[in-house]
Amino acid sequence: MTIPLSEKHRPKSFAQIKGQDLAISKLRAFFYDFSRGVAKRKAILLHGPAGVGKTTLAHVLAKEKGFELFELNASDLRNRAKLEEVMKPSTEQASLFAKGKIILVDEVDGVTATDYGGLAELISLIEKTKHPIIITANDVWLQKFSILRQKCELVKFSEITFPVILEVLRNIAKIENKPVEENLLRGIASKSRGDMRAAINDLQSVIHNTNGETVEGDIGVREKSLDIFNAIKNLFKLETSKDTINTFDDVDMELDQISLWVEKNIPTECRGKELVKAFEALSKADVFKGRIYRQQYWRFLFYQNFFLTAGISAAKKFKNPEQFTKYDRPTRVLKIWMANQKNARKKSIAIKYAELTHISKKKAMRDFFMIALILDDNLAKKMDLSDAEKEFLTEYRGALKVAHNLNRFVLK
Repeated sequence: MTIPLSEKHRPKSFAQIKGQDLAISKLRAFFYDFSRGVAKRKAILLHGPAGVGKTTLAHVLAKEKGFELFELNASDLRNRAKLEEVMKPSTEQASLFAKGKIILVDEVDGVTATDYGGLAELISLIEKTKHPIIITANDVWLQKFSILRQKCELVKFSEITFPVILEVLRNIAKIENKPVEENLLRGIASKSRGDMRAAINDLQSVIHNTNGETVEGDIGVREKSLDIFNAIKNLFKLETSKDTINTFDDVDMELDQISLWVEKNIPTECRGKELVKAFEALSKADVFKGRIYRQQYWRFLFYQNFFLTAGISAAKKFKNPEQFTKYDRPTRVLKIWMANQKNARKKSIAIKYAELTHISKKKAMRDFFMIALILDDNLAKKMDLSDAEKEFLTEYRGALKVAHNLNRFVLK
């Protein structure tokens, strides 16, 4: 059986990991602090694009320290019973054969907000663990990760640069004793778009190609998602060009939500006349959005996107890609999300109560205020309420009490 080159040449030490010096430094510091009981967090969340070494870094750390690596992925987090059975003992028990234990929760992006157990149970286990937990994710800024972010130290991984990927590809081809034309290596490195694993996999397809006719054109450009922070940075920091209109093409967000992010951060980047021009472009994008909704003229999406990208980018005259700017998330989106979270918890409690008492879900939702008042610890245990649901009930009862006291005051 042929071993994939990405596994065969996976780095075995920190010295072999290329292009992630800052992430290595932060992971080592986290482990050092945890081992001495002074770490501010019990888990560290490694986030960034696919194929940049997040999982590899966890494996190398365990090997360097002589620790056992207990590994889980997203599919293991979808069932509370399985988590209780598998992960809970691992967070509490010492390793039998190694000096210690590191727990790796890989590709947590795959857990959905509706998974039974999932993120809520993972957060609970982080609070109780006796061992350091390493979590990997591609996009840590998804709404479902808001609580998880608060419980973890965040370490961002950057895309690996073209020269680093090219150097690695040359070394692998040399070790494998498979000469590959330089132009083809450069084409693979370029089209990988910072994804080292993808580049090595493409190299393998070239090396093991039976007809020997692979050319650069056969290697496809890797599709990659772009986080909203980098997209906004590109919008305000890079020189306006014909490609500016594609700024948000790789961002996994609706255009309406992107508009809120841009609106929030225009005052951070623009001043004076630049500020006026940027908001004029944003308002024009909003005008076309309204026309789309009213008239269903979807061809106007081009104009909405044009003013939201090229229009706003052109408003800023002087751009410095090296200057750091801290971008903020829009508070309106956060408030909407919090309201949705509360409604989701209310609905999930009502559904569990309906199933337990054999009444309709509709009736349980209608009479929810009564359910909240009669639910005791015994009943909550039978319903298997999560910590988040219990917290919501406490807040809901508090709100009912305030409303009751206010009514009494008014009646007097």
